[in-house]
Amino acid sequence: MAFDPAAALAAIKARDAYRQRRIVEGPQDVDLVVEGRRVVNFCSNDYLGLANHPAVLETFRRGVDRWGAGSGASHLVCGHSAAHHALEQELAEFTGRPRALLFSTGYMANLGVISALAGRGDAVFQDRLNHASLLDGGLLSGARFQRYPHADARALEAALAESRAETRLVVTDGVFSMDGDLAPLPDIARVARSGGAWLMVDDAHGLGVLGEGGRGTLEHFGLGETDVPVLMGTLGKALGTFGAFVAGSEDLVEYLIQRARTYVYTTALPPAVAEATRASLLVVREEPERRERLHGNVRRFREGAESLGLKLGELVGPIQPLVIGANSDSLEASRRLGERGFLVSAIRPPTVPEGTARLRITLTASHTGEQIDGLLDALAGAVRREA
Repeated sequence: MAFDPAAALAAIKARDAYRQRRIVEGPQDVDLVVEGRRVVNFCSNDYLGLANHPAVLETFRRGVDRWGAGSGASHLVCGHSAAHHALEQELAEFTGRPRALLFSTGYMANLGVISALAGRGDAVFQDRLNHASLLDGGLLSGARFQRYPHADARALEAALAESRAETRLVVTDGVFSMDGDLAPLPDIARVARSGGAWLMVDDAHGLGVLGEGGRGTLEHFGLGETDVPVLMGTLGKALGTFGAFVAGSEDLVEYLIQRARTYVYTTALPPAVAEATRASLLVVREEPERRERLHGNVRRFREGAESLGLKLGELVGPIQPLVIGANSDSLEASRRLGERGFLVSAIRPPTVPEGTARLRITLTASHTGEQIDGLLDALAGAVRREA
């Protein structure tokens, strides 16, 4: 029988799992106009407020004037500009590694790196709650793919001990995008090292946010390249632009240039975006008060949520999910918040496990105390019965 998309869509709608796009009528900010309505945005990953930062925008404009709108080709043909090269060098220095390599998206970075480092006869071990791009990379690699219980270093240790694969790759998020918790990286790094495995960390939601200098989850835990040989970071979250990178040793980066298919066969991101990201990186370095404001906003929200009896878990970063349970209840809570002027997305399966639909609330450095207090007041009426 041929696939019936109409029937498949009907089944998705019946589970309250149907997803719809919102049309945003302006630049990313905490104050958005969405389909004609002004709302306060509490679901963006623009954690430091750099997507609309004046210095980043001006650098982007100058980059377009100098480099044009597009790169014209892949990095290995004629698309690797001086702007790309300078950004790679600055990202390597920022992360404390010899080299960095730009990818067009985080998804492509994860697919390309995992499938380049592991293949048939090898073994890939991943946290059960890793981002979809990491899981897909493991499946695409053709290696034996095994998922260990969330944040369970002991289970990973047991799985590594049973493996007979010559090449073993352990992969985890640094900050889990839907739960907001941190991987126990010191334990994971110790287990990977003793088990003869490479360790790759996707720090998409930690870079720019955690650590004294904003260098992410590894800086937060005091880990270096010896502990985590493969580091992936994205540019479209705390850095406010677009794209991704992988940082590591000279040999690692050179190997990925030769063998990461999503690097070799993809048009390079526009050089103007690279220039804008260099400006973002400079802001991260020179304006630590943005991180301070962000973490102050996180504390304010958590203290208010605790006073309301809302259960958030022990989370240090800007991702503060409120688990509700049923898909329909999470949608209703999101709708009620929208009526009060707050944009908070309802996250449902398959993005999260069945029965754990939630409101994914994200704080940024740009939120005001009044906006946070307003959200808390709205949450009291919208979700207290479901929480």
